Order: sequence, then C-alpha cells, then structure tokens
Amino acid sequence: MRLFWTAFWSFLLSFMIVYVISAMNEGTFSVVSGVVMASAFTVVAILLSEVIITDDAAE
Repeated sequence: MRLFWTAFWSFLLSFMIVYVISAMNEGTFSVVSGVVMASAFTVVAILLSEVIITDDAAE
C-alpha cells in the first residue's frame, strides 16, 4: 500500500509542477512530461526507501 501512495502522490505533484511551469511559460500542458517526471520520482523514492535507507542503518 505504501508503494501505491508513493506513486499516487508523485503523479499528482508532478502533474501540478508541469501545469504550473507550462502556465508560467504560456505553453501547453504536456501529459508525457508529467508521466516521465512522476515515474522518475517514484523509482527514486522506492529505491531510497527499499535499498538505501534500511532499518539496520537507523540502529
């Protein structure tokens, strides 16, 4: 369930970032840019939580 919410929030925030930046530049909203950015955020967050940051490191 944690991975689902990570993906959900990364997609939501990425689309918001793409929308705001495209509106500031008077450009068009690109769904592909949002999907690419969200996928990258999701992969990085999963790698950080599952591989790099472990419970053993906290002790």
